Formats: sequence, structure tokens, C-alpha cells
Amino acid sequence: MPNDLVEELKALTPFKALDEENIAKLASSIELRRFQPGTYVFRQGDPALGHVFIVMSGLAEVTLTNDRGIETVVGFRRRGDLFGETVIWSAKHYSGSVRAKDELECLAIPVGTFQKFINNFPVVAAYFSSVMVERMRSLYDEIIAEQSYVAYGGVEKSLFRRRVADLMSAPVITCRMSDKVSNIAQVMADKNISSLIVIDETGYPVGVITEKDLVAKMVAKSADPSKTTAEEIMNKNLITIPVNAYLDEALMQVIKHGVKHLAATDRGMLAGILSLVDLVKARSTGTLSVVHRIESENTLEGLRETGKEVDIFLNALVAEKAPTRQLLAIMAELHDRLVRKVIRLAEEEMVLEGYGKPPVPYCFVNMGSAGRKEQTLRTDQDNAIIYAKPEPERETAVSGYFLTLGGKIVDNLEACGFAKCKGDVMASNPKWCRPLDDWKETLRRWIARAEPEDIRMLTIFLDFRPVYGSHELAGDLWEVIFAAFNEAREVSHMLANDDVQYRVPLSLLGGFITEKSGPYKDQINLKNSVCVHIVNCIRVFAMKHGIRETSTLGRLKELVEQKVISVDDGEFIETAFETVMMFRIRENVRKRQQGLPADNYINPHALSKREQAVLKDALSVITRLQKLTSSNFTEQWLNYLRI
Repeated sequence: MPNDLVEELKALTPFKALDEENIAKLASSIELRRFQPGTYVFRQGDPALGHVFIVMSGLAEVTLTNDRGIETVVGFRRRGDLFGETVIWSAKHYSGSVRAKDELECLAIPVGTFQKFINNFPVVAAYFSSVMVERMRSLYDEIIAEQSYVAYGGVEKSLFRRRVADLMSAPVITCRMSDKVSNIAQVMADKNISSLIVIDETGYPVGVITEKDLVAKMVAKSADPSKTTAEEIMNKNLITIPVNAYLDEALMQVIKHGVKHLAATDRGMLAGILSLVDLVKARSTGTLSVVHRIESENTLEGLRETGKEVDIFLNALVAEKAPTRQLLAIMAELHDRLVRKVIRLAEEEMVLEGYGKPPVPYCFVNMGSAGRKEQTLRTDQDNAIIYAKPEPERETAVSGYFLTLGGKIVDNLEACGFAKCKGDVMASNPKWCRPLDDWKETLRRWIARAEPEDIRMLTIFLDFRPVYGSHELAGDLWEVIFAAFNEAREVSHMLANDDVQYRVPLSLLGGFITEKSGPYKDQINLKNSVCVHIVNCIRVFAMKHGIRETSTLGRLKELVEQKVISVDDGEFIETAFETVMMFRIRENVRKRQQGLPADNYINPHALSKREQAVLKDALSVITRLQKLTSSNFTEQWLNYLRI
């Protein structure tokens, strides 16, 4: 084999870390193969060729053919990319096709040779595992271009109207926990499947085994498949979902738990399997790839671009008429993932710049709409850092470390589309970056004193939610807050009075009260004049009754369960909140698409008669909630003063 091939291999991942001797051994077993444009290296369903291929020059298309014979390009392989890797673990037939897009030159490595390198060199094994993940990710890229408000408007049957049973695969190929991996691999190869469900003695699903598990836990570790059982290698993070659940619920589970398979159950028994690929192929879920892009991005520039895809996802959800609750949950999860990745990059920057790793445990928390999981568009930041108390001699150094880290996080979030808070309520500000003991004392002081400025700070902070780091620190702080509220009854009055003194924009005769002049003449601010009342009132109840949940709907649910708020009132308030949020989100998205600021304003008279009636009903419910809040807090406090 020519010496220049050795040099080429040295430049390729994963072989560039190998020494000269092993590079030479590898080169001696490789074949160089060329394919003309339009020709296939192999076709879907063909017997395995016994080689793994690496692209040296040209472009290869990865395609899938469905049951109707329609072939779709789902990915590309360029110089240095690997393909044909399914033959590494017992696969006898190819699950997809690879076709030369233009003149293609590949290295063909015998499977036996490649397996030896996987077994002997961790860097090769790690690379191989990443390729397996990327193989699935490529399926998502094919429909990214479809993501637009207009495109989704034409969906015949959206994600939020289809059920798991419509899309799941059944019957499911299963195995027992005691089955040997060698037999499991053979079944997967014979059935041409990429995963199977592990069940217990009763038939209940307890785990899943995928091709990735076989590679990571068997091939990469040189384990003996004839002696290893399913229970030893299965992924126990198996999420189940009822067969009658809607697909939006399945989508939320996939995003939240980061899984690629869901076990569909009927009355507790396994009925089918729903895969990430199934959801991707369902027309409405192309932007699911944004989850994987966030996790795979390692640069700020990459995250900035991915953030734009998050906005596109919001457009799609609005156009599909996604229920408000599901829309908020999905967007909160995507934003949280983006924020966590930004923080990890900031931590890496600190290490590279010589600051080192965090000196003590810390927790990054979101506040405001992000803390309540009600942020849809990427709006202003409201965040803080809570860190464990350092040794006295290290207080200054530790404080400096976290202020520097907070500054990096805030700047990087701004680069990713989260504007800086005009009031400087951010982790880069010493007031919002403190050790736990300092936070405890500060919260006690705000609650006990309850001056107007303290009330303002509390309305900001009391929606705090841990996003990254040591959640225990946030938990400790909640205990202090609830204890302080029990000791200072007047603070609940002050918080309640701060809201009920302002009424909703609805007249006694049932008409809308709009701005009388200025740029927002004849409009209503749905955030500051409407939503804020539900948020504030429910927060006061939550503080009194020790509820840590920060989302408005979550707090309301717990208040109803504790019988603090009646079931009927709870349903009214929930409907009102979802209605107003729906109008607010829809209008903001529409304005953004027109290049206008998402200012939360709406002209109620521009709505249809039916929409106006729905909005008026929501405002009436909010008025009722304010009266309920006043009777539970404000009037009780006035009676307390008379004693």
C-alpha cells in the first residue's frame, strides 16, 4: 500500500492518535475503492460486504426506502466520515443504502481489522460510538427546511391530534432479562431491527437494548456475549406511555428524558414501541433535531444558530395549535437545555483561562418567566447564582470566581439571543451572585421588612428555579423562605395588595379598557395588565402553603390538590391563564415574523367576536381570582391590624 495512504490515515479521525506501527498495519489491510456518480456502494437489504468504509474524497448519500418504495436522502458522508458501520455487530444486511453523489473514493477496512482496533484503542471505540449516534441524527436533518409557520399551517392532522397507537410499531420484539447477548444480537440481525424491549417475568417492560448498547457495553469493552445477559447491558431508563396518549405527550417525554424509544403500554402491559425515528418521520416533528443539536454543539456560534431553530420550533407549535400547557413545557425544556449547554461552555472557558473548576458547589437559577417555565420567545434574562459557603480565608477568591463565571454565562446567553436584563437582575451582579448563607439572610430580611423595594425583589426572586448545578442549594433556600413567611404574616398581605390594587382591563359594563393614546392606542398589554395578576395571586397562595413548584399551572394544580382553591375555581383559573397565554404567544410570534418587536400588546377589537368573548371571560375570571386573593390575605391582614 502506498506510503501516502499512511499519511492520509494519520490525518483521519479516529486513527490520528495511533502510532506509526499500528497505522502501517492498518494501511496494509485496506482496499481503495472508487464509485462513479449515481452508483451504489450497497443497497438497503443487501447482505453485508464485510467492510467498513471511510470517505477519502467525493460525497456519498445515505438513503432510506419506505414500504412504498420511495427513496429519501437522509444524510451525507464527506471526507473522513464513516459508513457501513452496521456490520460491526452481527448485522447481516444493510438497513439503508449509500450512493455516490459524485465521484467517490473510499477506504474499505475489513470488519475483523476494524474490530481489533475498537477492542485495543479506546479512541477508536469512542469514535465508533459517536458515529452510531450521528447515524440516527441524520434522519432529522432531512426536514429542517420545512420548518416555517406557513408550512405547518397546512398539516392535515397535527402532532397534537394523533395518538401513540397511530404510530407505534407492534408487535414488539422482546427478550427476557436472563437472555444472553449473543442470542439478542442474532435476533436483532435476523429481524433487521435496531432495538428491542426487555421484559420481566410478568411481561412488564423494564429496559431497552439498542445497537448503541451493544457497541458501548460489549464491543468496546470486549465482553463475552455468550456469558453476558440482557439485564447486565440494558438501559433501565425506559419511559412508558399509554397507547391512547397524544403524540405531543410522547414528544415531550423524548425531549425531557433524552431517550430514543418509548414503550407503549395498554393497562400496564407492553403493546408497542415508539421510536425517535417514528416521531421524526411524523411530519410535524422535524425540529426535534434541535434537541440533539444543542447537546452536540461545542461552540458559542453553533449554539447561537441552534437558538434560532428553537424559535422556528415555537412557530411550528403555534401553527399546529399546540395546547398552551404542552407548548410551555416543550419550550421550557428546550430553553433549559440551551442554558445548561451555555453554562458548561462557560465553565470550560474558566478552566482554559486558568480559573479552574468551580471551587465549591453552586446552583444557577432562572427567575421570572423562565423560572416559571413560561418563557416562549427568548426574552430578557433574570437569573442568579447560589453557591456553597466557602472557608473564611477563601471567601474573596470564591466570590470573584463566581462573579467571573456569572459574567461569562450572562454574556454568552446574550450572544444566544437572551437579552440582558435592563434592571441588572443577573448572575453577573454581586447582588444576584451570593453564597447560600448570604442568600438566606437576604431573603429573611426582605420578608421580615417587606418594604416596597423588598416586595419588588421578592416578586422577582420567588419564581426561582434551579437549572444547573447543585439543586440541593435551592432546596435549602426554599425551607428558609417558607419559615420566614410563616413568621411574617404581613408579607403575604403586602404581596397580595401589590397586585389587587391594579384591576384587569375590563370595564363594569364588560368592555375592554385599552390605552387611550400613544403608540399602543386601543391596545392591551397581555403581560403587564393581564397575565401578571394570575401569576402574582397564585404565587402568594403558593408561598403561604409551602409549594416549591414555580410554574403558575403547577402551583395551581397543587393548590387545588391541597383544597386551598376549589376544583371549580381551579378549572376557571387554568382555562383563563391558558387562554390569555395563547393570545399572547400567538400575537408575539406573528409580530416577530413581521419584523416587529414582541411587545405583548394586542388590539382586542381586531379579534373575532368569538375570540373577544373568550378573552372577556378570561378577564372576568382574573377579577374573581383577585377577589379570592383579597379575601384570603388583604382583608385578614386588615382585621389583624384592628386587634
